[in-house]
Amino acid sequence: MESALEEIEFLALSSNRVEVLRLLATEPHSRGELAAETGASQATLGRIIADFEERSWIRRTGGEYVATATGRIVANGFTDLLGSLETEQRLRDIVQYLPTDAMAFDLQHLADATITVPSQTRPNAPVQRLLDLLRDAEEVRTFSHAFNDQAIRVVQERVTAGEQRFSGVFSPGAIDALAADDRLRKRLESLRAEPDASVRVRTDGVPLAVMIADDVVHLLLRDDNGVLQASIDTTAPAVREWAIEAFDAYWASAEPLSDEWAL
Repeated sequence: MESALEEIEFLALSSNRVEVLRLLATEPHSRGELAAETGASQATLGRIIADFEERSWIRRTGGEYVATATGRIVANGFTDLLGSLETEQRLRDIVQYLPTDAMAFDLQHLADATITVPSQTRPNAPVQRLLDLLRDAEEVRTFSHAFNDQAIRVVQERVTAGEQRFSGVFSPGAIDALAADDRLRKRLESLRAEPDASVRVRTDGVPLAVMIADDVVHLLLRDDNGVLQASIDTTAPAVREWAIEAFDAYWASAEPLSDEWAL
């Protein structure tokens, strides 16, 4: 009997085997239907079917084939493995910047996330992605260690125009940076005066940079030196649930931005 690793290798060495087993685990197919969906030749399909029947992964019912109960176990497990590896490949270059200690959800939920990285022609691409989301959102909630000049401009203009509701929890450093610039301080004061905006400061700081723009969760990722490396955003329900719970926790432990702060 072949070992489990040998069986994995047997499947992994042929994308046709993987696809045929996946199809048959979904519903019965004839050889003609399998050929049409996979593009495999009849000779190749004949070998695959024989190998699968030998392993009792599939059975014939009339003129069709369908996965057995154990065949479905293999198909589902291999599909999950492929999904995990595909997600890992997408996250491989940025995983070192993800705040995984604070992310209370399975990274598999980032499988379909949008990853934006700086390039020579678009060094500010992650921030631009953030601004694009801000320009479209009706409700924004954020907890962050930074609030850059472009973001506060978009938020202040949209909130003032009655196009957006905004709630933000920031670290003292983020507020200090805004207060140190006359132009940005005026924007912050204007934003704070709006009935649809609330700004709080968390004395203990905020180690993340997360924004919830309607249904989208966006994270700005920086290295240990504070250099922007990427952004990632997703509409995955599990990630949004985590972000909302985290926002509520930071909000509850923060104080409203007052006149006595750095303004």
